[in-house]
Formats: sequence, structure tokens, C-alpha cells
Amino acid sequence: MKYFFTIVLASLGLVSYSQIQKGIVVDEFGNTIENAYVVNTNSEAHAHTNELGMFSIDKSIVGNVLKVTALGYKKVNYTIAHSENRILLQEDIFRLNEIVIQQKLSALNVISKIDLETTPVNSSQEILRKVPGLFIGQHAGGGKAEQIFLRGFDIDHGTDIAISVDGMPVNMVSHAHGQGYADLHFVIPETVEKIDFGKGTYYASKGDFATAGYVAFQTKEKLDKSSRSVEVGQFNTLRTVGLFNLLGNQKKQTAYIATEYILTDGPFDSPQNFNRVNLLAKYAAVLDDNSKFSLSASRFSSSWDASGQIPQRLVDNRTISRFGSVDDTEGGTTSRTNLNASLSKYIDANTFLKANAFYSKYDFELYSNFTFFLEDPLNGDQIRQKENRSIYGMNAELNKKVKSNDWDASFQLGIGFRADAATDTELSHTMNRSITLENIKLGDIDQTNAFTYLNSEIKLGKLLINPAVRLDYFKFNYRDMLAPIFQTQSETEVKVSPKLNFIYSQNNNLQFFVKSGIGFHSNDTRVVVQNNGKQVLPTAVGTEVGTIWKPFPRLIVNSALWYLYLQQEFVYVGDAGIIEPSGKTKRIGAEFGLRYQLNDYLYFDSDANYTYARSIDEPNGQNYIPLAPDFTSTGGLSFQKWHGLSGGFHYRYLKSRPANEDNSIVAKGYFVTDMNVNYEYKSVTFGISVENLLNTKWNETQFATESRLKEEAKSVEEIHFTPGTPFYMKVKLTYKF
Repeated sequence: MKYFFTIVLASLGLVSYSQIQKGIVVDEFGNTIENAYVVNTNSEAHAHTNELGMFSIDKSIVGNVLKVTALGYKKVNYTIAHSENRILLQEDIFRLNEIVIQQKLSALNVISKIDLETTPVNSSQEILRKVPGLFIGQHAGGGKAEQIFLRGFDIDHGTDIAISVDGMPVNMVSHAHGQGYADLHFVIPETVEKIDFGKGTYYASKGDFATAGYVAFQTKEKLDKSSRSVEVGQFNTLRTVGLFNLLGNQKKQTAYIATEYILTDGPFDSPQNFNRVNLLAKYAAVLDDNSKFSLSASRFSSSWDASGQIPQRLVDNRTISRFGSVDDTEGGTTSRTNLNASLSKYIDANTFLKANAFYSKYDFELYSNFTFFLEDPLNGDQIRQKENRSIYGMNAELNKKVKSNDWDASFQLGIGFRADAATDTELSHTMNRSITLENIKLGDIDQTNAFTYLNSEIKLGKLLINPAVRLDYFKFNYRDMLAPIFQTQSETEVKVSPKLNFIYSQNNNLQFFVKSGIGFHSNDTRVVVQNNGKQVLPTAVGTEVGTIWKPFPRLIVNSALWYLYLQQEFVYVGDAGIIEPSGKTKRIGAEFGLRYQLNDYLYFDSDANYTYARSIDEPNGQNYIPLAPDFTSTGGLSFQKWHGLSGGFHYRYLKSRPANEDNSIVAKGYFVTDMNVNYEYKSVTFGISVENLLNTKWNETQFATESRLKEEAKSVEEIHFTPGTPFYMKVKLTYKF
């Protein structure tokens, strides 16, 4: 009766109908649900939940009905009972028709959510592969960070992609092996809750290295159940994972511990002797005002042997097999310890603050031999790269929404810093991993980056305008331990990076966008001080147009045309301790992707990416960018929760590409297929997975390298490669409790 009189009074104008109702959307375990779509069926007003699972919706009064949908949950109709509403959603199978294309810069992130739901990851390598168009390659026995390819970039180990986990940076500035080195192996795949990604230079909150794009991982705050799993495979592979819920299903606080242990020899003639240990402990609490606090600590350590990159000529003349080696004394050790505290603070219905503070202790030692006996015909060319590093920093962002009758706006004001102190950063000529023949580089590096940004999103009906600006300050310090006189070399630089994006949403099923922005990546400190501060922060200018479209309820199609210009830069080559200049470059590309759900259980996905990448200053025929992929494609068919069965079949294709500037040496492409199937019965899940189902001979990483063998009189420049995994089967048993 009260609801009836309220509606009558509102219709007579005696009570304002444009009341704002607030609420929070949670699952049955108390986890808040981000990006749930809330629609008032009476007034047709709508809203999305924010990072705290909270929403505010106008033109809504007590008695109205809210329809709430979210990916992977059952739809619910909720009758507004009061101004503060708690809406519970129950887990359900994934349904593509529940996807709403949001009017936001990162709307395409829904794809990673879809892919995680339909094909969960179970290795650290597969985590990055969830980003459409991103390819990786391992070439050092499993312990080294993967080589990354995206949008026509050979990103090496992270020079042009910014990677973070729970707000903590992964990329290592001025690293012993290479700028931007991003080792994600401290992440336990089963703890990944969300993958946020964006391509290009358009994001104010992303700074250093975010030229080709960024990837931000978020780990789970709560485990629904504890679990224990054992995985056994070919090549003496063993992997165990433990996820332990420490506080049960409490609503206000959660805590869990996750562990991972891996052993494998790999398919190589000389065993990898690879082992890795991961530990993660995380505590989270929901405060009385629905703010959230979390504290996590993690430890990762790894050691391995490697067969290295082998020359094609030795395989062709059958001196060694594809899985053989020239110098099997390569390998290394690495470890990382992380502490991270995060707070998402509710201030009012239109304002919240999110912040995190972090500290990492990192150690790295790597032995490699790329040229064999080219430089030292007697002892060989083995090198050691080593460093000890401490990283500490903070990120904070204030989010504010402003509403009026004709427009809505939101603002994000961010501030933060990151400081790296790397001691005894070393490049040495060694032999047999035990004898140091010469110190080539040795020094201490201190690098600081302080930043602030202002991002605004102004909604004018169906159009969203997104102007933004970012300001970065860098200070580089280097002390050369091999110099005869003590001296700290120092340089500073400031960078302003404006962005401007437009998003037009015709409706919830069709969106057009135009994006533009200036970005950068920092150069190695040793480059900066050696070149007296020239080209410290090379500029990247990007623009993009595209669409996201749902022509049918069960089909999502995305497409884009993009352009990226990179200013001249100086690159520090960690393997040689030298500076290698590279000129201006341009990349023009097209992307196409689709996600189609055939029925409640079958799901198809495919992505295709084309890039034309060239150096601007070089003549035609001499202007290829080595190892830049020009065409890649991924896709597959997955099925989920069909009478306890789930699994899928997937492929990835990378076209042959130039390995040097004149395309006289070609890196061969590959087409590789994988499959997996799982059966869940009550608390037990049994799974089988196969990598390289067709046993394709493929090269995971390739380089045009000049090398000389001990018995050779002259050096030879040709493809040197790390072979891709052959047919590789694993079985897995998981018990939940």
C-alpha cells in the first residue's frame, strides 16, 4: 500500500519521481560484482555497478522493479524496498545474450571475461594469451620472461606493453637483460579473477611502456571453496596447486593461501631441470561503509637450465636435433617477493577513492650464449646478466561522478610514484657458469617516476567525450662501478601526454569509437646518461577507429583500424652492453574479432590481426622491422558445463615474417592446435590437455643472429631458434572441499 501511495504522489508531482536509489550487487558468497547492468523496468533508467559492486540509479522510487544482469549469473528482478538495496545474484552458465556493450573506453574488456569463463587458464603462459592479438614465445628454459608480440611489435620482454598485477607494476625498468623486462611467473593462474587490457596510447592511467598497450591482472579476493590439484605430464612434468580458504564463507572478511610447485625437464635433449615455487597469501575485508581493504604477500623463486637458441645449419646437416644444443650450460635463477596493500574507499554515492602501496624485492641471474665462439674463439661467448632490485611505490585515484539534466560526467584524478633501486647490475663474460672472464658492465641504478593524471568522461546523450592528460617526471641515476673515478651520472625529464577519445553508443548493442593519444616508453638509465639526456622518453602517437557490435543476441563482433608512430630512440642492448639506435617507425593495422555462442554450452571465438610495420627513414626494401608480425590469428570452439563436461579445441597462427631489415632472412610462421577436456563429478574434476595436438614442427622464438661454431673459420648469419613444444599431454586431478 505504501508503494502505491508513493507512486500516486509522484504522478501528481507531490513527490519527486527523479529520486536516486543506491545499491550493491553481490554473489551468493558475498563477492561484489563489477559491471552488473541495472535497468529500471518502470522508468527505463539504467546504471552499471562500479569496482565496489555499487550503483546509483535515478528516476527510481520505492516499488519500482530493477532488472539486474551480469555475465555468468542468473538474471533477477528486484523490487526496490528502500534507498539502500542489496541485490543477490546466483551463479549460472555463461550466456552471451546477457552482455551489454558499455559506453566506456575499455568496453572491449568484456572479451577477456568471456574467454576466462569459457576457457580458464592453467599456466602462466596462457594468462597473456587471453589478450586478443597477443602472442608470446619462451626461449630460455621456462624461467625467463616470455618474448611478447602485439600490434606489429616485437616487444622483446616488455618494452612496449605495460603489465601490472593488482596495481603493482611487473615491468622492470633498466633491467639487466633488457628494458621493460616483465616476468609474470609469480602469478598463480588459478588466482586470476580479471584481465583488464587496452591497446594503443589512449589511457591516462597508463604511463611508461603503454605504447602498444597494457594488461592489468586482478587476483581473487575470495575463494568459494578450497581445492588441491595435481598435474602430471610428459617430459617429467609435475605441477601441484593448492588453494586454501582460511575463513570460510564470512561476509565481511576473507583470507586464503595459494601455492604452486612445478617441475619439468622439457622436450630438450639436455634436461631443463626446471623448478618453480609460488606462494600467495591474501586477506580482504569489507568495511561498514562497503569500502574494501586487501593485503597480499607473495613469494616466487625459480631455477632452470637451458639449451639456448640453436643455429638452423646444425639442424639441417643433422649435427643436432631440433631439441639439441650448442651450449647447454645456459640457464639461471630468479626470485621475487611482493607486498601489496589496497584500499577502495566509499565516500558517497558518486565518489570513491582507490589506492594501493607496494614493495618488491627482486633477484635475477641469467647465463646465455647467443654467438657461441664469435667473440672469444677459445673460451666461448657465454655472458652473465645479474641484478638485485628493490621496488616501492604507490597509486591513488579519486573517482567522482557529476549528474545534471542534460549530461553526466565522471572524473578520475590520479597520482603516484615508483622508485627502483638496482644494485650491482651486471653484464659479464663468463665460462661454464662458474668462471668470470671479464666485467663488461657493472653499476648501480636508481630510477624514479612520479606522475599525475586527470581523466574525464562527459556523456552527452549517446556520445561520450573522453579528454585526458597525464604528466610524468623521471629522474635517472647511474653509478658506474668500473669507472676509475667515483661519479653518479644523473638526468631528469618531464613528459606531458594528452589523450582524446570519442565513443558513440547507438544502443546497448552497437558502439562506434575514435581514439587518439600520445604515449611513451622510458629508455634504459644507462642509455639516458650516456647520451646526455637525449631521447629519454621517446614519443608514441596513436589513433584508432572501430566498432563493437551485437548484431544478434549471441554474437559479438569487434573491428578496428589503427595507426601508431614511434619517435627515434636509443635502445640499450643488454646482451652486448651497447647502445643500438633505431629510427622512426610507423605501424598501420586492422583487427577483427568475434564471439558466438551456438547454444547454452557451445562457444566459438576468433581473432585476426594485420599490421603493416616499416621504418620511416630507411629506403624501400631496407625498411622492414625485424620480427614484427604482419598477420596473426587465434580461435577455437569451447563447451562448458554440459553434464559435468567442459573443454575445447583452439588454434593459433603466426605468419612468416622478416627477421632482418631487408627481409633476406625469414622467421618461419606456424599453426599450432591445443585441446583440453574436463569432467566434474561432485567435488572431483579430472582433466586431460594436449598442447600441439597435431605434433607440428614449429619454432617458438627466432632471431637473425651472426654466430660461429668452434670448428668454423667464418661466422654465419642465419636463423637461430628455440623449438616449439611437440605433442605434449598432461592429466590433472582436482579436489574441492
